Amino acid sequence: MRWGGQRESQNIEDRRGMGPARSGVGLGLGGIVVVLAVSFLTGTNPLTLLNMLNGVQDITTSSEPEKPGPRGVPSDSLGKFASVVLADTEETWRELFPKMGRAYQDPQMVLFTGAVRSVCGTASSAVGPFYCPGDQKVYLDLSFFREMAKRLGAPGEFAQAYVIAHEIGHHVQNLLGVAEKITRTQQRVSTAERNALSVRMELQADCFAGVWGYHAQHNRNLIEPGDFEAGVRAAAAIGDDRLQKLSQGHVQPESWTHGSSEQRVSWLRRGLQSGDPQACDTFAGGHS
Repeated sequence: MRWGGQRESQNIEDRRGMGPARSGVGLGLGGIVVVLAVSFLTGTNPLTLLNMLNGVQDITTSSEPEKPGPRGVPSDSLGKFASVVLADTEETWRELFPKMGRAYQDPQMVLFTGAVRSVCGTASSAVGPFYCPGDQKVYLDLSFFREMAKRLGAPGEFAQAYVIAHEIGHHVQNLLGVAEKITRTQQRVSTAERNALSVRMELQADCFAGVWGYHAQHNRNLIEPGDFEAGVRAAAAIGDDRLQKLSQGHVQPESWTHGSSEQRVSWLRRGLQSGDPQACDTFAGGHS
């Protein structure tokens, strides 16, 4: 990606090294696959730790507020990269929202290490990046990018940018009222139906990430040859079917919450090719 010299977002709070205290042995990001396996062996949905839509798993019961971190552009290279991607998503959605008769509200991005407290709960890095609709913030431990490359086989800057853009996609859903509508529906349906709705939410966020990628390429020339392919590999790497094979050795489609590798790739490509949020209706009949 051609991100050097691009605008950097000021909507960043840097809490790295300031995480909440945790009892017992901490779960590092390197144990993400192990965490999923243990979750399965204990009878819990092995993808619960990855389900950002329905909130974040608590690891402490403390209600003490977490100290805010410094705000503004980080000084390190990876932090700057995240701020550039965030800024570019701002450019895209500020342009697209008025076409939908709405005004875009910039989210905040919180960088953290180890664990973090949000309105949605307190989470360890093992859950991966997540969006909390309650405070309209994206939470990101930048170490996740290293794990994507080493353990999931998804290296590259655009793969990293896709992760950020996906979480911003959840912010878009929140602003459009999609998240609230689906959450209300999930409260009155079966577990299987809740999971199916979660899958459609995640696939739409993938498509929205692709919409950002389209505009980053066509409007601001951030994209280099091979970037989109890296994003597609990342989407395939974090499909529910692949993660289940890694964690438990077999696939359980009825427990999916994010979609298969094929589904995630398909919807990301739809956004990349169209650049149109209207093409991201994963809830329409017949879409999968």
